[in-house]
Amino acid sequence: MSDEEVRRVADALDAVEQIADREERVKAQSRIMAEQIRRNKEWSQERADLIRDLWNDGDGLSYRQIADRLGIKLSTVQDVFRGYKGSGTARPKTEKPEAAAG
Repeated sequence: MSDEEVRRVADALDAVEQIADREERVKAQSRIMAEQIRRNKEWSQERADLIRDLWNDGDGLSYRQIADRLGIKLSTVQDVFRGYKGSGTARPKTEKPEAAAG
């Protein structure tokens, strides 16, 4: 996506925020949020597939190189290979070792 396309999307979202009638503004925001929920799953899967493709590609990119190339966090790349999805609160907790009895 070019910078121009990103700007157009941002401008459209700004326009929604400028809707004078509060009720109409909230209705529009709700429709946009619902649509984005639908897209998030598809977009996340596409990103994960590309991350794996870049890793498996003959170039042998590192996790950090993939993150830099896609403009995402290193932890996002790591999460794909760990199989984590969703927020950090959904990740398995590491168990703390119990203190040795003395």
